[in-house]
Amino acid sequence: FPSHDKHKIIKELSQVHYDNLNMNSVLKPYENNLPNFLNFLEKEWNWKITYNQESKAIIADENKNICVCPMINVKSGIKPEALCYCSEGFAERMFSKVAGKPVSAKVISSIHRGNPTCKYQIQLS
Repeated sequence: FPSHDKHKIIKELSQVHYDNLNMNSVLKPYENNLPNFLNFLEKEWNWKITYNQESKAIIADENKNICVCPMINVKSGIKPEALCYCSEGFAERMFSKVAGKPVSAKVISSIHRGNPTCKYQIQLS
């Protein structure tokens, strides 16, 4: 597969994990309430959040020195750093659900790419 196809396919895998965790129910109290959701991420998941309201950009740092991806310990044949595309899709799904409209997410830091933590840049529209 060309790399952009692999990126798209792996990103789509996030739907399975999202559904398995019943994320629509988890996120329901935060729909259309981004400030409360960001507070939830900081308090409950211990994430570090930076939100620039002017540029509508969020930097979401998982703030963990381990990879939380459930597929990493499975012999999938996929290189761990490629699985970050799945995490990208998961973040997009979460923030889109809360925002009530599509957002884009990009992994900007990853433990499997040699960084100390995993971070996402979320661009609200």
